[in-house]
Amino acid sequence: MRVQDGRPLWQRVRPYFAVFDAQLAIIMLMLLSVGLVTLYSAGIAIPGQMTGQVRNICMAFLVTWIAANTPPQVMMRIAVPAYTLGVALLVAVALVGTIKGGSRRWLTFGVQVQPSEYMKIAMPLMMAWFFQRQQGQLRWHSYLIAALLLAIPVGLIARQPDLGTAMLVVAAGVYVIFLGGLSWKAMAAMGAAVCAGLPVLWSVMHDYQRDRVLTLIDPYHDPLGKGFHIIQSMIAIGSGGVSGKGWTHGTQAHLEFIPERTTDFIFAVFSEEFGLAGNLVLLALYLLLIVRGLNIAINASTFFTRLLAGSITMIYFTYAFVNMGMVSGIVPVVGVPLPFMSYGGTALMTLGLGGGILMSIQHHSRAVRGGAAARAWGAAA
Repeated sequence: MRVQDGRPLWQRVRPYFAVFDAQLAIIMLMLLSVGLVTLYSAGIAIPGQMTGQVRNICMAFLVTWIAANTPPQVMMRIAVPAYTLGVALLVAVALVGTIKGGSRRWLTFGVQVQPSEYMKIAMPLMMAWFFQRQQGQLRWHSYLIAALLLAIPVGLIARQPDLGTAMLVVAAGVYVIFLGGLSWKAMAAMGAAVCAGLPVLWSVMHDYQRDRVLTLIDPYHDPLGKGFHIIQSMIAIGSGGVSGKGWTHGTQAHLEFIPERTTDFIFAVFSEEFGLAGNLVLLALYLLLIVRGLNIAINASTFFTRLLAGSITMIYFTYAFVNMGMVSGIVPVVGVPLPFMSYGGTALMTLGLGGGILMSIQHHSRAVRGGAAARAWGAAA
């Protein structure tokens, strides 16, 4: 014990972080750092933003560490209970949820919790478990059951209404279905069915959701009303030029022309202050994150972990693409945060949970490969 106590602190705590994937952790840390720098500027006039985000990062780090130390076998065992709990919480939201801004999305247990965020991870867990159980005997009805498992929580989330989160949960499930072996022909048929159902979807959309689609098509139809925010966001991105206006020197942000500048529209603040050069660096970081995640998926040791890692990685891609797209005016505004950069607690913990799951999959895949190599060496000897 004396020898152990005499070691430096970093040597004593190192075994507890052996499950961390260094490459993935560094990329996530760099994105968080860029996010804090941007958030400081975006929220310079908002008291408590930096303190709150540091607290959120600490909580997300704890969630990441717990997930990274959870073996994939345990994740597989808790997939069904996690999905069931998520659906139950969504039902509770529909019945007794807290209403804010015209939407019923939260449950209050002393603190406010948004169960729909939790489904972004519970859904791919459940779908990966289902396809693992169906491996080798997939039939058309397997995909029908998977679609039903997906439709239940998506319907409850869309009813809140929360189109952005519903879209991300749909994406999480569809990625698993596709990676599970759905043919391109079937995907094309599903796409055609979705296109055919667009008139029905339009008829059931809320008025504000229709307005967002129409604003995407022509934001200058109502430049001082519904189109004002997206126009100002595009002005901020364009005015940054090649090198940007400089940190804390963005005019659109600090004159409060950009809405939700610390959350959904933080990319506009970043673009204005760091310009095209900064955007290329940011895109490179997200590309590295996605490439690393897909590499973990490819090298995963089981069908379940391959599906889960691939889906989580593509969720990161969807987050980044939709956020940057809506701020740039190429997709409707749906309230999706920029991964690891936007201010927020629940979303950041969800992203951290996904990162921890990827690290766990990578760690245990490496252990499986190492054990197989050792057995092969022993047999040869």
